[in-house]
Amino acid sequence: MNGFMRITAAAILLLIILGGSLPGVVDAMNWPSENAVLVRNFGSNNRGWPVLGMVFEGETKVLAADRGEVIFSRGRNASASRLPSPLGAWVAVDHEDGLISIYSRFDGEETPFEYTTVEKLQPIASSGVSGWSARNGFYFIVFDRRERRWVNPAMIITPVRETRPVRILSVDLRDSQGLTAQSRNLGQGRYKVIVNASSAAQGGPTAFQYAPQRIVCSINGAEVGSLNFEAVSARDGVLMVYRNGLVPAKQIYAAFPAFEVAEVFLTRGQANLEIIAQNIAGASVNLVNRLNVN
Repeated sequence: MNGFMRITAAAILLLIILGGSLPGVVDAMNWPSENAVLVRNFGSNNRGWPVLGMVFEGETKVLAADRGEVIFSRGRNASASRLPSPLGAWVAVDHEDGLISIYSRFDGEETPFEYTTVEKLQPIASSGVSGWSARNGFYFIVFDRRERRWVNPAMIITPVRETRPVRILSVDLRDSQGLTAQSRNLGQGRYKVIVNASSAAQGGPTAFQYAPQRIVCSINGAEVGSLNFEAVSARDGVLMVYRNGLVPAKQIYAAFPAFEVAEVFLTRGQANLEIIAQNIAGASVNLVNRLNVN
């Protein structure tokens, strides 16, 4: 079983474990750390599969994003458990509105977990190394049980931590054989539009590249593809992302480290291919390529 399939299986199993929903209202959540460094955000392309939460690194206390009921906890060394091992030590907190916050890959020595309820910003764990992690830190996930999907935490947590400029690093067109067009002179036909866009950590390591909030592709002013990084759903055991409708995540993320933003049919003549990338704060950048189609 390859890495993508293992991640998908773990994600679907987690969805089943957290199935159901409860009524209620939740206040705005807070970030689960005061000083940890965000190294991967929701929707990032992690070698062909989507990051379903936010990955933090650094020595820190893991804080409850909001008050709620602890519905499950698993220690780092709970080898008898059948729960997905990629999460390592993890705790799930129900916020009584269908939202679950999940804290994982931390130290996990504080088990069995001593709380049945937690308050907002209450320390619930210490950063560490467990599950599929190699560096000190933790993994934070928000799961919507009503819609059965993973939600971008930046959509519901204030204040928004997004001051980084978004960048379009590359735009490629791939033909039906998967070959990348080497010039702006193309033959008439169908192409996949592959975009590598991100925002970099301001004042931090250049290796920290984050997925934008949205990437839009237009041909001659008409929108042909809109990829949103707001949520990842599951349908019949398959992870799905929203690009003008639900599309298998494997298709969108196969172009690692980029994303497949659209499939277009180019007819003879001149075509203006425009890409717009936007971050969560609303800042955007655009790039226009003028193509000659023969």
